[in-house]
Amino acid sequence: MAQTSGDAKETALLLANEQRNAYGLRYNDYERYRNHCGNRTHRLRSSLKTTHGKGREFKKLPPLKLDAVKDGHLQLIFFEAERAWAYSQELNLQANQATTDPKGAATKGHDTTASALRRHATSRLRRAVHWSTQLLSHCQTLYSSGRLSADDLVQATVYTLIINGRLLRHRYEFDDALVQLSVARSLLDELASKAATSRDQALATAFADEIGPEIRHCAHEMRRPNSYDVDAIVADVAPKHRNQLVEGCDKLLASLGKEAESAAHGRHKLETLMWEDEPVPVRNPELVDVLLRVQEAEKRLKEAGKLEAQQEAAAGGKKQGRAGKGTRSKRGVAAYDAILSTLSDAEEVARKLVEAHQLTGSTSGAAPAGTRDIAFVHAFIVYQLLSYRIQRDLLLISTLLHQSQASHAPKTTGTSSKPRKEHVDARLYPAVVKLLDTIIQSLDQMRTLTIVDESPDLASAVEARQEFSKTRRCRYLARCYAPLRKYAEALTLTQHASIHLRSARSTLSILADSDSDPITFYPLLEEDVDKLDQEVAEDSTEYKRDWFAYNGGSIDEEARKTHKKPLFFDIALNYVQLDMDRLQERAGKVVEKAPQAAAAPVIEKKVTARAMEEVERASTPEPSTTSKGGLGGLLGGWWGRK
Repeated sequence: MAQTSGDAKETALLLANEQRNAYGLRYNDYERYRNHCGNRTHRLRSSLKTTHGKGREFKKLPPLKLDAVKDGHLQLIFFEAERAWAYSQELNLQANQATTDPKGAATKGHDTTASALRRHATSRLRRAVHWSTQLLSHCQTLYSSGRLSADDLVQATVYTLIINGRLLRHRYEFDDALVQLSVARSLLDELASKAATSRDQALATAFADEIGPEIRHCAHEMRRPNSYDVDAIVADVAPKHRNQLVEGCDKLLASLGKEAESAAHGRHKLETLMWEDEPVPVRNPELVDVLLRVQEAEKRLKEAGKLEAQQEAAAGGKKQGRAGKGTRSKRGVAAYDAILSTLSDAEEVARKLVEAHQLTGSTSGAAPAGTRDIAFVHAFIVYQLLSYRIQRDLLLISTLLHQSQASHAPKTTGTSSKPRKEHVDARLYPAVVKLLDTIIQSLDQMRTLTIVDESPDLASAVEARQEFSKTRRCRYLARCYAPLRKYAEALTLTQHASIHLRSARSTLSILADSDSDPITFYPLLEEDVDKLDQEVAEDSTEYKRDWFAYNGGSIDEEARKTHKKPLFFDIALNYVQLDMDRLQERAGKVVEKAPQAAAAPVIEKKVTARAMEEVERASTPEPSTTSKGGLGGLLGGWWGRK
């Protein structure tokens, strides 16, 4: 935080939030946090030379002078308070365990009974109040001398009020505890409204959510009406006791507002995240940092898109060739990679927060009733991550197809009348199929999100994009099989594409009644579905023609390797005389006709009488065999007898 004119600084709430989340309290590990606070106090005392001597001899330290107070002294007092508070919480857990399971209770402390553990916890909590009051006293002195900012003093005041209110609630003094906690909550609301950065606003909101259940418990024990409405209770109790508990509260808040206005210049604040025309609350400071980086990446992406549009408009559409499109796509993909990296970091932070909330099962730090919690924020971040990933993949697909069409553009000549087939790179369609698989995976994951499942229109829109993407994948996968002459597989994929396309059309008909499309990052219209249907039908017809020209539409690959003559081929040659010269001519072979030779004179031969007799003589009939009856005639053929 910015300071007025001094060298002292103590952001109690910020330091408490960072240390607690980093050293065990995210998972309610109070023992680990207590040990960390103990080690930190020892290091601070050694560095500040404020030890109490060596050995058994105890040396009392002299009181701190105003001129000698440094940041280390304030941090030392803060960690002493945190150490005592963490020990009290640890003892309370042991007391609860001793009550429920006396045999399994941990044997720590002087006594293991529940009452003794509670007394010990109360004494440690009183010690925490002592250290926090001492911290507030030093901060007030530094603020009066102009060495501490108003924001730091308000944070120290809130911290002291929270520790004191918890002690009173632990003693079952709910009336006084309600006053202390309500004033602390009102100051936190002032900090959130006048925060210079979004991180400070989220920090104040997080502590306000943490003490909300405690205020509600005190109001319930006091039998107050509408004890569930924390805001109404704070608005009723805090104005009556604010000036009594906080010295010069009105002047302090006025100076806080002036400091916030002067410090807000030149700092980026997180814009309000919207989902279905309602804001998405961000109540965790560590989540604000990554979301600010996401916001900056989104601005760079929008600026790059506007710059490309301006360049294209200035060129008048002349630079729509290969180089211009490729350069723009590379810049666009780089911008998408940057925003995807920041969104991945935000998703990781939100996921850890959700896991910590589920493991602890506590209500501290949870969002107020009726508002969106950290699980909703995590789902929202995942949805944004998947949407930008789909946009990046769609841009890559369009770039690959455009570059392929530009590099293999058909050259039309006056001699050729038949359209030539496009020769594409063998790696193109597998790459497109892989990108479409990634898009389908992202859409499947998006469909399982709770925020999508709760919106019927959005769920239907996601399902329509799923079927449409599956259709495109089947189409390009069929184009991978066609060059390998696997036409049966290609036609099967086109049939599957038709089925997916029919499902996408039926889903889009459900969304026809809605005013606007809930998905803007993946536009899909009826015209797109009709166009893809026509392309799939044309591909199917082409595959059928190529298959028939290849092997006559046979599925058996071995049939083409072995040559088979047509049916009745040999019998037909006995009745049909083939014109071999015509066949050779159609085959492109030149047939040379042999010159006709001169006709030789015909020599007449005289036929003799003996020859005429031989011609006229009839053939001698063969002697007929008489058939033998009985068993001998039947068995005679077996041994060769006639």
